[in-house]
Amino acid sequence: MPRSLSMDLRYRVVAAVEAGASRREAAARFGVSAASAVRWVALSRAQGDAKPKPQGGDRRSRHIDDHGDLILALVRATPDMTLAELRQALGEWGVSAAISTLWRFFDRRDITLKKRRRTPPSKSDPTS
Repeated sequence: MPRSLSMDLRYRVVAAVEAGASRREAAARFGVSAASAVRWVALSRAQGDAKPKPQGGDRRSRHIDDHGDLILALVRATPDMTLAELRQALGEWGVSAAISTLWRFFDRRDITLKKRRRTPPSKSDPTS
């Protein structure tokens, strides 16, 4: 994932614009795109700083985690429920979720739902 340009560079571009240079002139002088200079000046004027927004991280799990108690209650009521069945049961409660989202929900909590115990190894054939 690309990294944000340095704060020092952002401050110099904004300072050049505030000193009278156009955004395009400041961008050319410091070797950045005109669009970046326009964004940085707008950010500086709107929020008082040209800091970049946080990058990466999980922004969607919060939506399913809001219904965590319901999900866990449904699984406690029917322990052998498949993810597809859980998705359907959540739909009846007005909660929309993909199977992969539900899988990640359980994975984050280290919850594994096995249908049956591991089968014992087969015995060797007595006729051989």
